[in-house]
Amino acid sequence: MAEVLIISGAGYYSDPWHHFAATSERLAKIIADLGHDVTVSEAVEDALAEPGEADLIVVNIGNPREARPQSRIDAAERGLDRHLQRGGALLGVHVSATSMTTMTGWSHMLGGHWVRGRTMHPKQDLFSVAVRRGDHPIIQDLADFTVFDERYSYLHTNPDITVLCEHHTEGLWHPIVWARESRPARVVYDGLGHDTRSYDSAGHVDLLGRTVGWVLRDF
Repeated sequence: MAEVLIISGAGYYSDPWHHFAATSERLAKIIADLGHDVTVSEAVEDALAEPGEADLIVVNIGNPREARPQSRIDAAERGLDRHLQRGGALLGVHVSATSMTTMTGWSHMLGGHWVRGRTMHPKQDLFSVAVRRGDHPIIQDLADFTVFDERYSYLHTNPDITVLCEHHTEGLWHPIVWARESRPARVVYDGLGHDTRSYDSAGHVDLLGRTVGWVLRDF
């Protein structure tokens, strides 16, 4: 059993478009059903700065609604970096790719980020998530699936990621789930999860179970 800390958007890290409490609750149930001990914290900056002995940190937060003191962002970055340096796992969810814009290392840690003025998403709808063919353990024998969600498109991605899933928008294939391994840490970004309907998809739940298993080195 692993210790999992879900950091859920609240206060400065909330927004009118995402019900973080509800999606974090669904994430907590999915992960707890895998046999892990899950804690949810809405104290975003404090939880990142002092994550304790969590084996996995799940970040489900929005972009701050106003500028935050850089000293608090720097403390959060140091805490997250310590977590990764000791081999802790990281799962970034959906809108977390838009957040922490003044945290120098956030895009590097996550493997990419939302680019203001370029990244977009079509209207939320039911669409097909295409699983990349490859030998990554997360996607071994995983079938394509449908999900009602937002299709983040034109994200910036770093060269050290392995794309796991894509979607097709405006005639192009766009990465929406990826993994990176920065020894000793394992990281996954899952661009799905706008609202709880995303977790009604059996395929998405299957993907999450595989993701948690891989980042925690269960396989």
